[in-house]
Amino acid sequence: MTIYVKIMPNLTGPLVVGLLYDGLCTFEFGIVAEIFGLSRPEMGETWYRFASCAVDEGPMRAHGGFSIVADHGPEILEEADIIVVPGWKGTDIAVPDTLCRQLRAAHSRGARIASICSGAFVLAATGLLSGGTATTHWRYADKLRQLYPDIEVDDASLYRAHDRIYTSAGSAAGIDLLIEIVRQDFGAGAANSVARRLVMPAHRTGGQAQFLERPVSAREGLEIAPLLDRIRADLAREWSVRQMAEATRMSTRTFLRRFSEATGQTPGDWLADERINEAKRLLCQGNARMETVAMTAGFGSSHTLRHHFRKKVGISPVEYRARFMRETADRRATV
Repeated sequence: MTIYVKIMPNLTGPLVVGLLYDGLCTFEFGIVAEIFGLSRPEMGETWYRFASCAVDEGPMRAHGGFSIVADHGPEILEEADIIVVPGWKGTDIAVPDTLCRQLRAAHSRGARIASICSGAFVLAATGLLSGGTATTHWRYADKLRQLYPDIEVDDASLYRAHDRIYTSAGSAAGIDLLIEIVRQDFGAGAANSVARRLVMPAHRTGGQAQFLERPVSAREGLEIAPLLDRIRADLAREWSVRQMAEATRMSTRTFLRRFSEATGQTPGDWLADERINEAKRLLCQGNARMETVAMTAGFGSSHTLRHHFRKKVGISPVEYRARFMRETADRRATV
């Protein structure tokens, strides 16, 4: 199987270039192509243009057992507004000097460069991260520190930014980072639209913990879905399992079984997660008092909010808001 990727026609927006190399991390490249290369006519003509760039000469193979052929060679990097490194072949595999020079040249003329997961090792090899802070998957953090002691490695955050250089943790964090770039370029509405197409939350700040022990939700069954929508619309209400079961006209035992089948969680865990998501949204919107955020999200008190927030997110609500404000100010300063 051979994949060809071309610049999308009739668009005038920033040119995003995803790197292709022998041994490509298939999923990571798929993330880049999905967010920047998918046709989105609703976004208008100024949406991103997308192209792939071959790092290696000759035939290239990707994880999964298929061949890949890029439409462009390194010359396309001279035109790129954003370059994304979707992982790398291995933490001990040298990055070609030519690629390092090309990335440094692109950065010097104003291009942004982002990496997903082990792609941070490529950016580190360029020297562009020296003296700055970067993140990568927690499994590779010690190796990155060992090889590049002049980089402060943050193995707790989902993504970090340093002088138009962006690094992210695992694959899911890469999605968060790229959606954040969409938000910077086109605003929250566009980022939310892309996130909805991916069926994922619209925003997780880069400072959130990598260790997110939240089960992946299964399909929300037709019998449960109306209740979930009703709860999301009224999170401040005190929802008991008995009330939920009555709302679906099920016995408590049947309800608990159906709820688990539909969401992969207990009602209590699901409700806590939804309230946390609402609290995040409120914290990022303005300077509402913590008690107001807690009451609106359904926690009842700021003390309860702090307890659940730190347990689920890894930081306090105050720190979450502060990091969001700092990241927003930093982005505005670099635009």
